[in-house]
Amino acid sequence: MKIKSLKLKNFRNYDILNLDFDDSTNIFYGNNAQGKTNILESVYLCGTTKSHRGTKDRDMILFGQDEAHIEAFIEKRGIIYQIDIHLKKNSPKGIAINKMPIKKASELFGIVNIVFFSPEDLNIIKNGPSERRRFIDLELSQLDKVYLSNLSNYNRIINQRNHLLKDIVRQEHTEKGLLDTLDIWDIQLAEYGEKLIETRNKFINQVNEIISDIHCRLTGNTEKIEVSYEPDTGEMSLLDSLKKYRERDMRMKSTTCGPHRDDICFVTNGIDIRKFGSQGQQRTAALSLKLSEIELVKMSVKDTPVLLLDDVLSELDKYRQNYLLESINDIQTLITCTGVDEFVNKRFSVNKVFHVHQGHVTMEN
Repeated sequence: MKIKSLKLKNFRNYDILNLDFDDSTNIFYGNNAQGKTNILESVYLCGTTKSHRGTKDRDMILFGQDEAHIEAFIEKRGIIYQIDIHLKKNSPKGIAINKMPIKKASELFGIVNIVFFSPEDLNIIKNGPSERRRFIDLELSQLDKVYLSNLSNYNRIINQRNHLLKDIVRQEHTEKGLLDTLDIWDIQLAEYGEKLIETRNKFINQVNEIISDIHCRLTGNTEKIEVSYEPDTGEMSLLDSLKKYRERDMRMKSTTCGPHRDDICFVTNGIDIRKFGSQGQQRTAALSLKLSEIELVKMSVKDTPVLLLDDVLSELDKYRQNYLLESINDIQTLITCTGVDEFVNKRFSVNKVFHVHQGHVTMEN
């Protein structure tokens, strides 16, 4: 799959921008805070409906404007898709595929599979479980619409359950009716939660099969890595866990167990590198994980993803830079960096180079 072109209007620091991409490597270079990452962010929106930064729609609209528009043309297996996204300051975003408005944002998922790699991703092992869960959810939501639906239902029910817990605690004497209602929410939460756990576990098992060889080569065969899924409930069923910790939930006024508290474990040469690994080990494992994500997308959709590299090469040593670049030579890639010399001096084919300066983009070759 390829992104053929992109048009932006009133998005971030761009009033108007029209870009045609090469099917292989596209470099966007310039000083910091010029708008390079904004281009990648708009592409990411076209695949996931959301900003990789977690930004609200209104904050992506050019200052002084009420709306922003993103238009992208995607080629997938010889078919062209037009994706339009309208960001609005005071109402939900509008999304259209081939000029037909869609009712649910989830209908967009899967048209284009995007792998986003930023310096922050290098800290996924070092940082907390929430970032590792976000990695699972973002990737599975692109690959599996059933998972996306289950995740949406799980999040909706957990919010309702948490509101109910607060209502119960606010009363001096708990009414039996409210507790009966809690039983109903527990059954529904367990139903969707168990489906999430099953899919996540299968996904991490697939990652584990792929990452081993990549990590071996990245470390010169000095390290063996194992990735495993850690359900918060352990061997216990989610429904039993909800019953076991109900009193704690009522004290905390929140659901304290379930897939929203799960984690991924990374063990290198028998050591849990989340807790005891060096920064170098953690960053190398993170790179292995992102490369595994690319391979997993290829296997799952029988096509290549679009890769967005946001100033990540400056965070890697030359060996890991070369390994990454050699691994993506068959993928359409959009790369941001502060200087283009590093690519020209290496044996790396650069197909299109764009200079970005204060919201203006100039093609240089």
